[in-house]
Amino acid sequence: LSHLAFTDVSFSSVTVPKMLRDMHSKDKFIPYAGCILQLYFFIVFGCLDSLLLAVMAYDRYVAICHPLRYMTIMREELCVLLVAGSWLVSCGSALLHTLLLAQLSFCTDNIIPHFFCSLPLLLKLSCSNTSVNELVIFVVVAVLAIIPLSCILVSYGRIGASILSFPSTTGLRKALSTCGSHLSVVSLFYGTIIALYFSSSLNDSKDRAMIASLMYTAVTPMLNPIIY
Repeated sequence: LSHLAFTDVSFSSVTVPKMLRDMHSKDKFIPYAGCILQLYFFIVFGCLDSLLLAVMAYDRYVAICHPLRYMTIMREELCVLLVAGSWLVSCGSALLHTLLLAQLSFCTDNIIPHFFCSLPLLLKLSCSNTSVNELVIFVVVAVLAIIPLSCILVSYGRIGASILSFPSTTGLRKALSTCGSHLSVVSLFYGTIIALYFSSSLNDSKDRAMIASLMYTAVTPMLNPIIY
């Protein structure tokens, strides 16, 4: 929870201060180095959020399906390993995208139609061949978004099966008290990302895509501490 809280605060801090400055300034600009730095930390904390939610889903699964073995399975060494692994994977993914982006050439006077430096929009502004970058994005999204989401779904599937196998009001209440906050955060996080994906796929929905982006970069991280 401490790492998730730090990630949420940092995730919002990467984009929101610059957005607020631009709202009250006529000079809406960001230097190249600042854009690259913002992109790096945006990817780091975005990936970290996804991985931590998957780790927490596994923790909930062990707590409900194997309560007597919880302290044995979720020992401190495993918790440290899971959190450290999440940090390493997130930083490595962000570094890979940043290095590949730094090799591209950009034309002068570029305008980013967004409130932060979004990787897909930066690739559209590039004058170079971006096929390698797009391939890496596809692979990384498949690994760092679909796999954690699959782990969450499998964990809650097994939790649901465990509850249904021993139906009782007390068991259901305990499961909801254990999983309710995490399930709410997962729904907000992935719900806004899915909404952003469908909004971006429509050519005439830039405003809706902007609102969806604002939801998962600012609103959702703000709500997470309140939910917990």
